[in-house]
Amino acid sequence: MTEPALKALASRDNPFVRRLHALAHSARERRKLEETVLDGAHLVESALAAGVPLRALVVSESGLLREEHQRLLATVPAEVPRYRLGDALFAHASPVESPSGLLATIAMPDAAPGEALTSSLIVLDGVQDPGNLGSLLRTAAAAGIRHALLGEGCAQAWSPRALRAGMGAQFALCIEEACPLLARLEDYPGRCVATALRKDARPLYELDLRGPVAWLLGAEGQGLSPALLARADHCVTIPMAAGIESLNVAAAAAVCLFEQARQLRTMASV
Repeated sequence: MTEPALKALASRDNPFVRRLHALAHSARERRKLEETVLDGAHLVESALAAGVPLRALVVSESGLLREEHQRLLATVPAEVPRYRLGDALFAHASPVESPSGLLATIAMPDAAPGEALTSSLIVLDGVQDPGNLGSLLRTAAAAGIRHALLGEGCAQAWSPRALRAGMGAQFALCIEEACPLLARLEDYPGRCVATALRKDARPLYELDLRGPVAWLLGAEGQGLSPALLARADHCVTIPMAAGIESLNVAAAAAVCLFEQARQLRTMASV
């Protein structure tokens, strides 16, 4: 069967190019249009592997020379519109300074609350940096977490920068955005554990983490809101070398989540 043709676009004023640029650079436009942009072959392949349909595929002139892009063009369903842009126009539409040569658009995944919360999860409060957010989601997925609650003050989980930092982790998670965190945790059967300083805080490695845990994680600047901190059943600290006060929230989450994973593996091997 003949491969579908690439439609060449050459103007910034083209409606599709304007839409692509808006999706790549504006959180408001992504919410309004309910779409987002995937940058690079890895994210596109992750979306396809997760069964997420592409709405459009875009390749630059130089991107056409890459074997992985040619392979994707040949394997993506024929009904997906595909476009070719000159390198300068592609760079204009790209969400990153060093364009990958391949973009795709997808519908913004539904952020509505899902099933009852029974297993371990992460709860993010005010994590505004998309890179940190993407790294957190990537770490959570790698540690076996499958659910993430994001409060009102968090960056968009499906923004191009967060997607790039997450390296496809978003497709392995159930993500609830703009979530009323306290209400969502009201019937949670496990423990809520915060990485925060409180009088009753204990070193992480002293806590039994072998049951369901909702990890409460706040941004470095403000930390958790007082109401969410009060919801914590336990607060933990991460022992560090003298003179070091804190860790980046994504690094702290990695330590906590993989300590829980270690304890669960130890329990399973007994």
